[in-house]
Amino acid sequence: MDEGTWLTERFDAQRGRLRGVAFRMLGSVSEADDAVQETWLRLNRTDSEGVENLDAWLTTVVTRVCLNMLRSRRSRREESLELHTPDQVARTDEARDPEQEAVLADSVGMAMLVVLDTLSPAERLAFVLHDMFAVPFDEIGPMIERTPAAARQLASRARRRVKGGGVTHDADVADQRRVVEAFLAASRSGDLEGLVAVLDPDVVFHADRQAGPTTEAIVMRGAHNVAKGARLACERAKLSQPVLVNGAVGLVMAPRGRLSLVLAFTVANGKIVEIDVIADPERLHSLDLSVLD
Repeated sequence: MDEGTWLTERFDAQRGRLRGVAFRMLGSVSEADDAVQETWLRLNRTDSEGVENLDAWLTTVVTRVCLNMLRSRRSRREESLELHTPDQVARTDEARDPEQEAVLADSVGMAMLVVLDTLSPAERLAFVLHDMFAVPFDEIGPMIERTPAAARQLASRARRRVKGGGVTHDADVADQRRVVEAFLAASRSGDLEGLVAVLDPDVVFHADRQAGPTTEAIVMRGAHNVAKGARLACERAKLSQPVLVNGAVGLVMAPRGRLSLVLAFTVANGKIVEIDVIADPERLHSLDLSVLD
């Protein structure tokens, strides 16, 4: 077997794992495929005889490619003044494979992808590689030009953010989750009576300007008014997932893992007393999101 054939077979054997790493790092099938392709191109430009551990080398290269893509993405976010509304974000991209995207997203968990997207590139790298792929910190540190101890701290910080570090009691979270999931189920099915049942009679609903459908902020009061509005939004509700929002149970809408809308709830005595719909990018960025067990 010549060297070219051997390299191709070794790379193909690792392709699935490399794609898994890249998808968890980037949250996008197309970007993950681009990162894997770039790794293959770099392998072809490298003298493989000088590579002692090819599998580790491939992991390092795809990780560094992803890290550069994340940094570039963050830079574009900070420089861009364009606001992406939820409808724009949810629009289908014909260049993508929706079925493939959904399978990969389900394998990770949409809420997990959303929370990972709130981490810094270095935190995301350390957490994904160590907690999801068992890569030791001795190998992770050099990838981000940090010591192994610093990489461990980054992963620990990311872990606290992913799993939540608030003081909310488990019983409170369980009660909130029951109410919010009942709201979500009724919204998805268009069940007006079910929505009214979980809303306080004097519930207040706020939606910022970016949440649409109008260009002005929306305020509604009263269980029946809010329930009618929620029922009209049932198509959006199908894309929502429960998460912790600033320590309380809420909902996120994140087509293809990209956060576009958050519903923050205030629950008291088993009823929803306030709903805050957030789509403004600055407000979204300031939220503390973490994954529900």
